[in-house]
Amino acid sequence: MGVTVDEFLTMLDTLPETEQSGGGGGSWVSLKVNGKGFGYVWEKTETVGLKTTLDEQIALVAERPEVFEVQFTTSQFGWVVVQLAKIEPDELLELVTEAWCLTAPRRLVEAHEFGSLYDE
Repeated sequence: MGVTVDEFLTMLDTLPETEQSGGGGGSWVSLKVNGKGFGYVWEKTETVGLKTTLDEQIALVAERPEVFEVQFTTSQFGWVVVQLAKIEPDELLELVTEAWCLTAPRRLVEAHEFGSLYDE
């Protein structure tokens, strides 16, 4: 169980046009698609922050507070911090894909979903 930072970063290869850029004096990496953020990685703490819906944020934190914590909330979205050592790879891939889909332009999401139908 658990995912390393490197394994998480490899997951991003499945999401088209994902951009990574350093921030905070190199203490974190910002994840963007089309210039808009959908996540962060903190290598030192082995955690990631991901964009979710408000309902998903509440559910994740309530169900497993040892894995998820509230990062911040905006009027439309909730962000969660994920403890990489405490999450299964398939669940993390699903969450990062959802974060990407909440942010990516529709054309990218549709192309990604269409392509996924043929990958199975």
